[in-house]
Amino acid sequence: MRSAVESGVRLRRYAIRAAAVIVGLIVLGRITGILVDWLWFSSVGYGGVFWTILWARALLATAVFTVSAGAIGLSGMLAHRYARPVVDPSQAVVVGPPGTTELTGDLAELVAPHIAWRSSIVWVAIVLGLVIAGGEISNWDIALRFIHQVPVGQRDPVFGRDIGFYLFSLPVYVAIRNWLLRLVLSCAIVTVAVYALRGDIALERPPRTFSAAAFTHGSALLGLFFAVMAWSWWLARFLLLYGDNGVVVGASYTDVHVQLPVLWMLVGLATAASIAIWINMRRRSYRLPIVAALVVFGSAFVFAGIYPPLFERFYVKPSELTLETPYIKANIALTREAYGLAQIEVKPFDAEPGLTLDSLQANRATIDNIRLWDVQPLMDTYAQLQEIRTYYKFLSVDIDRYRLDTGYRQVMLSARELQPSMLPPNAQTWVNLHLIFTHGIGIVMSPVTEKSTEGLPFFYLRDIPPVANGGPPIREPRLYFGEGQQDYVIVKGNVAEFDYPKGADNAYTTYSGHDGVPIGGAARRSLFAWQLDDPNILLSGYIADQSRILLHRNIQERVRMIAPFLTLDHDPYVVASGGRLFWIQDTYTVSQWFPYSRPGFGDGANYIRNSVKVVIDAYNGTVDFYVSDPADPLLRTYQRIFPGLFKPLDAMPSELRQHIRYPEDLFLIQAQLFRAYHMDAPEVFYNREDLWQFPRELVGMDGESTASTMPPYYTIMRLPGDPRAEFILMLPMVPSQRENMIAWLAARCDPTEYGKLIVYTFPKDRLIFGPFQIEARIQQNTEISQQISLWNQMGSRVIRGHLVVVPIENSILYVSPLYLRAASGQLPELKRVIAAYGERVVMEDTLGQALAALFNESVRAGLPALVTTNVPDARAREALAHYDRAIERLKAGDWSGFGAEMDALRPLLEGLGGGRSGGGQK
Repeated sequence: MRSAVESGVRLRRYAIRAAAVIVGLIVLGRITGILVDWLWFSSVGYGGVFWTILWARALLATAVFTVSAGAIGLSGMLAHRYARPVVDPSQAVVVGPPGTTELTGDLAELVAPHIAWRSSIVWVAIVLGLVIAGGEISNWDIALRFIHQVPVGQRDPVFGRDIGFYLFSLPVYVAIRNWLLRLVLSCAIVTVAVYALRGDIALERPPRTFSAAAFTHGSALLGLFFAVMAWSWWLARFLLLYGDNGVVVGASYTDVHVQLPVLWMLVGLATAASIAIWINMRRRSYRLPIVAALVVFGSAFVFAGIYPPLFERFYVKPSELTLETPYIKANIALTREAYGLAQIEVKPFDAEPGLTLDSLQANRATIDNIRLWDVQPLMDTYAQLQEIRTYYKFLSVDIDRYRLDTGYRQVMLSARELQPSMLPPNAQTWVNLHLIFTHGIGIVMSPVTEKSTEGLPFFYLRDIPPVANGGPPIREPRLYFGEGQQDYVIVKGNVAEFDYPKGADNAYTTYSGHDGVPIGGAARRSLFAWQLDDPNILLSGYIADQSRILLHRNIQERVRMIAPFLTLDHDPYVVASGGRLFWIQDTYTVSQWFPYSRPGFGDGANYIRNSVKVVIDAYNGTVDFYVSDPADPLLRTYQRIFPGLFKPLDAMPSELRQHIRYPEDLFLIQAQLFRAYHMDAPEVFYNREDLWQFPRELVGMDGESTASTMPPYYTIMRLPGDPRAEFILMLPMVPSQRENMIAWLAARCDPTEYGKLIVYTFPKDRLIFGPFQIEARIQQNTEISQQISLWNQMGSRVIRGHLVVVPIENSILYVSPLYLRAASGQLPELKRVIAAYGERVVMEDTLGQALAALFNESVRAGLPALVTTNVPDARAREALAHYDRAIERLKAGDWSGFGAEMDALRPLLEGLGGGRSGGGQK
């Protein structure tokens, strides 16, 4: 028997040692992870942010763990103390020397599993405490917002509380309630387990009994549960402001006049039940807890579950509009406030049919920036013409505007990023992936309207290293940080970094930027080798004393590391400024706790502000956060939490400030909500009399073109009544279940007017063609449909581009590009431009020819100046580009490439010499 006990002891010791090793490894991993994060945060200048978040998480986890484990352990220990004894001392016999006892036979085997009650309860309490704390640690954000909250200055219409209470305090109260309910449940589970194992609870067979200790302890926990439920129902009053009955989002007539009194009743009943059960700890009556539970939950079922729907159906529904009007008003007002819709300016747009070539001449800035290149065809073209090597990749195409020699121009551009995974398999060595191939290089840029004679984009910036041909010069083209999923790299080592391909050889460089964590010492190399699970960091001889490791090179991951409380726009965009490359990332502050606001995105979020613009240096990796909406209460709270994190927008370099734009994600959310919430009259809103929707368009391969929702798009245009053209984001609107255009929404992007939203509404007494109606007219045009069918039968594939709605003065022009691609090719060419105005639809080679044909004037003195002034310039730039490439091919000894470039140059020079520039005709 003694050997059996000793074997059990040894087994327990081995189990404890194994658990200690596992826990030690987990703790070591956590410590090294924290240390690496601290080194990285310090290297980017945000060590204060790191410590604020770390201390918040640590203090919250410690507090929750301490209270949870303490409460569970205390409840378990009390049960152990007052439960029936584990061993009857009278059954112990002396078998050893005097003063020692040992349990006999069967009794020892029965008692052996229970000899470590106290340690078992402690371990269970620790494990449950860790589980509960782990679930609450993510609430560090709402805890800090609660401590540092600012008032909003606006009150809710039901309780009259400042909205800051709902944004900052209510989420914390709800989290505490949920934690308390889990804690009481955990205490109950541990307590019941102890009493059941000790025989104080006998439920297997009649008579089912509880010991006095078990009854008293259970009454205490049940009373605590009802106390928490009383507070829960008190909080539920405020949660009424987030309800949705299909008519009102927020507290409705039934909520205010029925649910609210019922919740007060349940608060009183639960409080009374809690007190009564605690008093019953001495009386120990079975009936009182049962009666209390039946009264409380029966009342909740009847008065909160059955009565309100009946009241809604038989009293509210027959007079719904009259009764719900005040609550519909609150829903409209607060939803518009939560999404920034209240600031939208409404202006009429008469849509007069008076557009002429003279009108176009007066709006040259708009005409010169009508976008003919769609993102996907242009990305395919960039990939074929400008990726240069297989390991480079264009991951996205961005749309921006630049002040160039040719004027204020809308351009499309893309960063040439390095994709190490696209290296040949035998070249994907650790040295190549982490020390040699470290960065992408340069950007390509092209105007949105111009094309070459072959239907290819004209490049303002091209090649490696970037060659400027009308675009901004780039002095530092290297991209160590970008949109790709890039692993860590080590710079300043004993091996040169690959820079770019150069003829038969390669150019190499050494990183001279500011980013990186020093990794030269053995201790740090060991640390990063452990944390990154890569022993090569420790073993490699290419790492020198001055070496640095660059981490979090994906720009969105980089921003999330520093500011995890911000929501990121899906589309960061690259900017060339001052000869360098930067990324601009729009971020949002969001909340699910704005009262009376309709959830419109994400996981039920109902509040959003584009409060922060983030600028990331593509070479140095520096990250700067600029405040774009200083009135946002969430941002003002974060400024209190992280006092050194945010900078005023005026601190952004002025050249970069010229490239901020209204983010598309926010615009889509606002437009989606504005479809209904432009109706501010409750009766109109209730009847959905003027519901809008996004228009449809046809896109894709012809013959396989599908109707899809038109996306918003950026453009440069002169808004009606304004003196100059500006960069805007716009989207047409059509009535629900109709295709005619009813309005168009615009967001202004230029710094002087940034963030202002305008909706231009059309007259409702006459038809204004919508995008899908124009698409139908294009499909019905015999000449266009025959030409498209012919191309499709000749081994090519026609790609229909996005239809662009172009408001000019008080008229609407429609333009759509048409691309041609070989059936087996990947190089789309811009071959035709379709334009529509009024009853006319035309298709021509160029935009200039299309506009000329549209207005029945192919020859006119003013026409060349109107639509083709840029064509000679474009041809000259294209000729110069071919000449530059020819010289490069000649220097490289590429005679075939030299000849091809000279052949392409000849027709351009002939065209310029012949003066054939009118209308873009050849």
